[in-house]
Amino acid sequence: MAFTNKDVMDLRAKTGVGMMDCKKALTEADGDMEKAIEILREKGMATSAKRAGKIASQGIVEAYSDGKYAVLVEVNCESDFVARGEQYKAFVNEVAKYIAENDVKTAEEVTEGMSVALAEAVAKIGEKIAIRRFVKYEVKDNTLESYIHMGGKIGVLVELSAGCNKEVAHDVAMQIAAANPSYVKIDEVPKEEVEKEKEILKAQALNEDKPKPLNIIEKMIEGRINKYYKEVCLVEQPFVKDPDKTIKALLKENGADVKKFTRFVMGEGLEKKEENLADEVQAQIASAKKA
Repeated sequence: MAFTNKDVMDLRAKTGVGMMDCKKALTEADGDMEKAIEILREKGMATSAKRAGKIASQGIVEAYSDGKYAVLVEVNCESDFVARGEQYKAFVNEVAKYIAENDVKTAEEVTEGMSVALAEAVAKIGEKIAIRRFVKYEVKDNTLESYIHMGGKIGVLVELSAGCNKEVAHDVAMQIAAANPSYVKIDEVPKEEVEKEKEILKAQALNEDKPKPLNIIEKMIEGRINKYYKEVCLVEQPFVKDPDKTIKALLKENGADVKKFTRFVMGEGLEKKEENLADEVQAQIASAKKA
């Protein structure tokens, strides 16, 4: 029985196993989906297949650098208990190292390339593991700095100009983690986003109790837009370690510049598992006894 690329994708979705292994299993099973799942289980990927329907909404964000590339990656699992374990952290570090050392562009390619290691990790740890997303910066005439907050709940990777002071680079990475900017500079903010914000601010001003002349409203909007820029643009933000100074001033003092950054918050946008607290505690005790 023939099978299609969609069948391969469906098998991957059901099992969490890499694309090539799914294709081989379907070939061996002559296109029979259930038989292909059995084949994957027989080849030591049983745990991956059994846990495929679980929700992986916990995990950690990890940073890694090998001197040539710097990587920021998010890998998800099912419980915070597992995410805090050394075995899980070691696997996430292995994922980050694989990304740095290989020409991969998507999380799917990483999952594919690490299918065997991923299946082994799932079997050992006993939870579904999903390589969700990553960024990879090349070390080239620049300064790269990473910062991991709260044991992997927030991760930042920032690229600054070459020769940037290490302490300044670290402070900027911490600033991004704490203040959550969306852009580096004002000119990066899309015009349509600014116009939309102005429309909202104008409507707010018009709806206030006391009516104001249009010229006053325009000045109010200008002031509020500047405040908006301080929220969304990194260099306009007050420095968290010295609020009297902006990040722009900090960079100027040190002859540095920020080129780009990435900020990951673990689990943002993912479906969360609803679980009774008592059941969660019992599950953690059971897992600890098995360890």
